[in-house]
Amino acid sequence: MHFKSVQDSYVLSNGVKIPCIGFGTWRLDNSLETVSVLKDAIDCGYRHIDTASGYGNEEAVGKAVIESGISRKDFFITTKLHNPDHGYDNTIEAFNRSLENLQMDYVDLYLIHWPNPLCFRGSWKKKNAETWKAFEEFYGQGKIRALGISNFMPHHIEALMESVKVHPTVNQIFLCPGVIQEHTVSYSRKYNMLTVAYSPLGSGKSLNHPFLQDLCSKYDKTPAQICMRWSLQMGYLPIPKSSNYVRMKENIDVFNFSLQEEDVTRLCYLKDFSEEAKNPDTVDF
Repeated sequence: MHFKSVQDSYVLSNGVKIPCIGFGTWRLDNSLETVSVLKDAIDCGYRHIDTASGYGNEEAVGKAVIESGISRKDFFITTKLHNPDHGYDNTIEAFNRSLENLQMDYVDLYLIHWPNPLCFRGSWKKKNAETWKAFEEFYGQGKIRALGISNFMPHHIEALMESVKVHPTVNQIFLCPGVIQEHTVSYSRKYNMLTVAYSPLGSGKSLNHPFLQDLCSKYDKTPAQICMRWSLQMGYLPIPKSSNYVRMKENIDVFNFSLQEEDVTRLCYLKDFSEEAKNPDTVDF
């Protein structure tokens, strides 16, 4: 992909275009301060905003989009089904609630946030199938432009595929240098799903990693820019989050250089950079 700006797009398997970098909103609340942060992101050029019912900030996202003065059709809005809302009837109620919170009559992408939540651990396959049926109905009504999943491992994908009529177009998972989840990415691509990378900058003090610092000198770029460029060259769609205007702009100033292949490969297997991806079958969530 030869992207030239944050608004250039991947094309999903159903033909829907999705901007190649999104703006993440995890840990942002529903306050006016969040609205201001989101409007800053929009001012920087972000048009793809990733939220979730479980984040508790859908109202702020909707308000920022409206107050931006930019047409709704120029945005790509992703939200996700919260863990307690799995199942056919629950999903219908939850999705309509998300539309109300966002003050929108459709979303561009709707995801099952977690494949095996604690509250449905004994019945996750059945609940996901019921949930997907509701997803497909909203898709048929034009209220969702693309369907997707998040944190699904291969066995979760395989179970879901037993009953789907409309295939998922996206699997959003934890990906950053040193955490590449090769089997899950490969399995998602087997079904023509785009891999969306959350936490693309790693975690904690990861941006101070010595090898990353070496690459900053080599390419005259910041650690975050190296990570973002790596993600794009891996064929991922990264969704960084920042509340700082300068860093927001920095995170999307990644279209005027390329990493050499040997550096991309070494970043794949970087040690001591980030925590591991959580196992959705065992995590208390």
